[in-house]
Amino acid sequence: MAGDPVGAGYVDTLARPGGNVTGFLNFEYSTSAKWVELLKQIAPGLTRVAVLRDPALPTGTGQFGVIQAAAASFKVEVVPVNLRGMADIERGVASFAQKPNGGMIATANPFAIAHRKEIIALAERHKLPSAYFEPFFAKDGGLVAYGPDIVDQYRRAAGYVDRILKGEKPADLPVQAPTKYRLVVNLKTAKALGLTLPQSLLATADEVIE
Repeated sequence: MAGDPVGAGYVDTLARPGGNVTGFLNFEYSTSAKWVELLKQIAPGLTRVAVLRDPALPTGTGQFGVIQAAAASFKVEVVPVNLRGMADIERGVASFAQKPNGGMIATANPFAIAHRKEIIALAERHKLPSAYFEPFFAKDGGLVAYGPDIVDQYRRAAGYVDRILKGEKPADLPVQAPTKYRLVVNLKTAKALGLTLPQSLLATADEVIE
């Protein structure tokens, strides 16, 4: 997989990566806005959202910026919670949850994946509607997850491998962003939070966990 480049020349770099590099991005920054939209759809009274992010990673700052912009359009306040360790996260989320009408978003990063069960349990303990970046978060008990279809990514990557083995140069193959995303919602978690998910959301979900 390629990395997550940002900055000037982004589009040109993806089109012609150069050298022997090509691949598929794990996500596009613009899709981070979808998490805010989903939370607002699920909990219309939402006015605040805690965003778990790693400020040391480009992905952490990039996604946070997109979330901030989207939140402003929904009149939602954004509060960053840095991913330094579970103790810090627990303190940050507990402090955030002292005020009402809050929700939580976990941005894409290795720490959140490794500690997803603790993060999901934390959201449930504080009654925070939460959105996640990988479908398996919802399968592990998260309320809603929206992210790239990994199976589709690997299928497309296999196509690139075949083309390279047949003689094409990696540098001539553009780095590709995800084209297929999955929306997974967990009805059991919604009920535990006292939420009734709108039928419009359930109708568009790729998977509903009961």
